[in-house]
Amino acid sequence: MNVKTTQESRTIQASLVQPSDTNYHGTIFGGTMMAYIDEVAAIAAMRHSRRPVVTASIDSIDFLAPVKMGHSICLEAFVSSTGRTSMEVFVKVISENLQSGDRVLTATSFLTFVALDEEGNPTEVAAVVPETEEEKNLMTSADERKKMRKERKSNTQAFISQLSVKKSI
Repeated sequence: MNVKTTQESRTIQASLVQPSDTNYHGTIFGGTMMAYIDEVAAIAAMRHSRRPVVTASIDSIDFLAPVKMGHSICLEAFVSSTGRTSMEVFVKVISENLQSGDRVLTATSFLTFVALDEEGNPTEVAAVVPETEEEKNLMTSADERKKMRKERKSNTQAFISQLSVKKSI
């Protein structure tokens, strides 16, 4: 299997925060930001794999600062590590006051995607090679995040085995 750099998957998406994107505080809805994060991460995963992908997990979204109406929001995503068929994607969100030029790190997130073949089955992906210090640091810490994902999945399986689903409401 071939190797790709993180630069080959890097995706940048910018939007203006409109009134319909905001809550009663005048800041962007968390769910709106989550949708932007999932979309830009999926594009990065597809650029890396050149395949359709599905979101396997969203490890976390850490909201670090609010984004006000009228500010821009810029999302940067790239594949930070790979497994056999999976790709971990890192997303960094920066907001900008377009009048002052002040920029703030607003959120970070890690998502995992699985590449699919023509029949919808998981298919192998290329390994990823980090180039910058940030990319190298993310790759170095990827094994720990993978371990935490597996533990969380195991805990979730144990939890859902105790839940009942009724046939009607």
